[in-house]
Amino acid sequence: MVELLFHILLFLISSSAFYLFGDLIIENLIKTCRVLRWKEFVISFLAIALPVSLPDLLVGILAALKKIPELSLGDVAGGNIVDLTLAVAVTILFGKKELELESRLVRQSSIFVTFAAILPLVLILDGTLSRADGLSLLLFLIFYFMWFFSEKEKFEKDYEKLEVVFKKETEFVFKNLGKVFLGILLLLFAAQGIITSAQFFSKYLNLPLILIGILIVGLGNALPETYLSVISARKNQGWMVLGNLMGSVIFCSTLVLGVVSIISPIEISKISHFETARIFLILSSLFFFIFLRTKRKITEKEALFLLFIYISFLIIEGLIK
Repeated sequence: MVELLFHILLFLISSSAFYLFGDLIIENLIKTCRVLRWKEFVISFLAIALPVSLPDLLVGILAALKKIPELSLGDVAGGNIVDLTLAVAVTILFGKKELELESRLVRQSSIFVTFAAILPLVLILDGTLSRADGLSLLLFLIFYFMWFFSEKEKFEKDYEKLEVVFKKETEFVFKNLGKVFLGILLLLFAAQGIITSAQFFSKYLNLPLILIGILIVGLGNALPETYLSVISARKNQGWMVLGNLMGSVIFCSTLVLGVVSIISPIEISKISHFETARIFLILSSLFFFIFLRTKRKITEKEALFLLFIYISFLIIEGLIK
């Protein structure tokens, strides 16, 4: 019992550290991007979604080095399902009544998001996400970045009001990047705590690591972007919500799984658990895309349907267990 309480506390502290240090990283990256005069969606996509995905990447790398890469696969699959269903639903229900698709950049990015979420599921149909598959995922990310950075006007914006007056912009940027680097180092320790507690829960509950990743680690790592999305929605910053959630899905599906599978190919030993996650991830991706593209917004009713998908996923996973 003492050991169980210790690992529960370790998991909670590590998850809290992800939020605290992730917030430090996000704050300083946003300030840096504003110095560069980047547009809002780009800021949310690069300066928020990428740092928010760092816990998944660090957990994945450590898991791969420990030869348990299936934990990372479960983490990414579970986290993506949360981002595309629960996070969207909670954001709309508690933040604002509708989530609008405001720009051409966001509309086009939604296509990449859907493809990125499904691509690893296709590559692993043979039962293994190999090093070649990992390289394919990274190449897809590079292709997306080439498109994303192709038009200069996507980034430039004249901010009428800035919260901070930057007199020495270069010095300011390096100072902020130093804080970002410190935050990443601290996240490494938190990631190790997540790995240790996940391994314990797997043995204690007699559950496969991939299921622990799907239901526990994935949800825990997805909570920061869910929280940020709700806060952004309440401030009428729909661009930040979409950039945050869509960017997180792309980075986790390509960068995280690509790096992890190159370090240690992922083999699926418990097909039943991952098959359920695979089906619901496909459903989540498709309905998110359809709802976002049909009327260029996700309504309150559609948010409730996405919430229903997530609850159904939890129930079916529980019944399989």
